[in-house]
Amino acid sequence: MKTICLYFEIHQIIHLKRYRFFDIGTDHYYYDDYENERSISYIAENSYMPALSAIQEMIEQNGNYFRVAFSLSGVGMEQLEVHAPQVIEKLQELNETGCVEFLTEPYSHGLAGLANEESFKRDIEKMSDKIEQYFGKRPTVMRNSSLIYTDEIGAQVAALGYKGMLTEGAKHVLGWKSPHYVYNCNMAPNLKLLLRDVNLSDDISLRFNNSAWDGYPLFADTYINNIAACPDTEQVVNIFMELSALGIAQPLSSNILEFLKALPACAKNVGLEFLTPSEVIDKYPSVGAIDVPDTLSWVDEERDCSVWLGNQMQREAFNKLYSVADRLLIAKDPRLLQDWDYLQASNNFRFMTTKPSNANIDRGIYDGPFDAFTNYMNILGDFISRVRTLYGGIDNEELENMLTTITNQGKQIETQNKEIQRLQAKLAKYEGGKGEAKKSSTKKTTVADTKSKK
Repeated sequence: MKTICLYFEIHQIIHLKRYRFFDIGTDHYYYDDYENERSISYIAENSYMPALSAIQEMIEQNGNYFRVAFSLSGVGMEQLEVHAPQVIEKLQELNETGCVEFLTEPYSHGLAGLANEESFKRDIEKMSDKIEQYFGKRPTVMRNSSLIYTDEIGAQVAALGYKGMLTEGAKHVLGWKSPHYVYNCNMAPNLKLLLRDVNLSDDISLRFNNSAWDGYPLFADTYINNIAACPDTEQVVNIFMELSALGIAQPLSSNILEFLKALPACAKNVGLEFLTPSEVIDKYPSVGAIDVPDTLSWVDEERDCSVWLGNQMQREAFNKLYSVADRLLIAKDPRLLQDWDYLQASNNFRFMTTKPSNANIDRGIYDGPFDAFTNYMNILGDFISRVRTLYGGIDNEELENMLTTITNQGKQIETQNKEIQRLQAKLAKYEGGKGEAKKSSTKKTTVADTKSKK
């Protein structure tokens, strides 16, 4: 039976305000509160709530047959907590059905995986903590910001204990291979990879309402029949997109939600099943490793990271931001750490792109890429001066020693916790044995007493 794996991501950027050079050193608040509230409220009303309600209806009508997965960025969740808590409440209701899986991703929706391994690790684990707090279960599958992946990133994710990862089924990586199989990381064979079907995902998220598209109008039975027509040997069709595709990229007036709600019945009619990413990973063995030495993502035709790091301005901003990454690993200031999360968000670098294919992107308050770069660098200048003021007396060698000490202490605590768990299990087993022995002794005494009375 062929499987459909359906996944949606929820992320919203924290919008930066207009920040002048003369604000550096005097104004440490960098955000446009009005635009943040306006944008998240608009998306929640016109996309998130209608889409999640439709998915809830699909689960109620189809029971355990229909299954779906979500991931959320931490910066996006923080906005939902303040401006649209009903979205989180709806996600919690969906979680209670048992038909939904929550994945983890970097808290900041940043690019730390390309710059600093320890920051990347902290970003992922911070998000996993938040998912566990809200939904009661720690994620076992990870997706990086914009599905960014390399062999080294896969190895880092595997080292954190995750069993699977989502990425792009790009043609230049797969070659003649199909994205409809489970693969594994070539540097960490235990980490299984689910590859997005580019065409089938973009049919919904990008082309659904395009009347000039050859496939317009797209009906649910046609869509499902295209999946069913794939070779019988193929395992899983991964359909991944942003949740905002339902209502924003594809307006509600296009009947996108009616199309979505019709998918389960059509899939059941042709013998397809729905599974979440972890269920797919548990069900199907890997057919082999894929090699991804260079960065892979789900953005633009190139499917790489050039949209964020393709020009000198972007690389300069990126390198300057992560030049203080190690110092933030020992920071305890909540405000500073919150700013660090918000400034890492990949959207900040995308606003600086000069790629012709992104000429018409919505740059918000910015007139163009240079304006975005100037504003971000002004903010970054103030932020870095705050970091250096806080840790100005620490030279690089001393910082390295501190980080080594912290790392060693963390490993020592982890080892001690494992030893405590081992001893607790041993004690429980010992006490259980004593209890059984006591029961046996009591039983023998009772039998002896009975014989004595006779």
